[in-house]
Amino acid sequence: MIVECYRCEARVDARVIGEHESFDQESDPSPFFTYLLECPRCKDTLVGGRYIYEQSDDLSRLWPQPPKYASLHIPGEIRNSLEEATKCFKAQAYNATTVMAGRALEGICRHFGSAKVNLGAGIKELQTKGIIDQRLGTWAAELQRARNLSAHASGERVAKQDAEDLLQFLNAICEYVFVLTERFDQFMKRKAKAAERRDSRSKHPTTRVPNEG
Repeated sequence: MIVECYRCEARVDARVIGEHESFDQESDPSPFFTYLLECPRCKDTLVGGRYIYEQSDDLSRLWPQPPKYASLHIPGEIRNSLEEATKCFKAQAYNATTVMAGRALEGICRHFGSAKVNLGAGIKELQTKGIIDQRLGTWAAELQRARNLSAHASGERVAKQDAEDLLQFLNAICEYVFVLTERFDQFMKRKAKAAERRDSRSKHPTTRVPNEG
């Protein structure tokens, strides 16, 4: 079974130690197979899985450190850049990682109507509009600096740990701006509707018929 080993940072043909099939008719599209695996290189334990309709030996890693997939709440162009940045990181192209991450950040600025050509000015505009707070603005500014160094022939090399951190900062910004903000808005809408129902019941109490006899 082919799966990405987190420790080896490579796709390996892992040895199957055990497997389990599960299926929930209400929530699953088809039976799901979970495999307990051993990496042939480092002998580390892995857990992978796939649906039965996926006619392939390729598995999604479920443990350890399952890959993070970009939420569909993130607009398509930004999500594509974020996914490209993740692919660059997996390929150990760390300068390219920050370039694609910077592209995603530019997409966020454009999404919220910024006409600024300079990314730094766009980030400040996001803060002014209240779309991101000061801490997220600081993370975005660090990502912008790294993007600028990587995009030009400066001779600077982005270290793996720095690229990983910057990619996590970008994920956090996208999560806050698009996913958690939308979730909070939906929460407040449900809360407002519940309050309206309570007010309606208090204004129009149910008429009780007195017991006879």
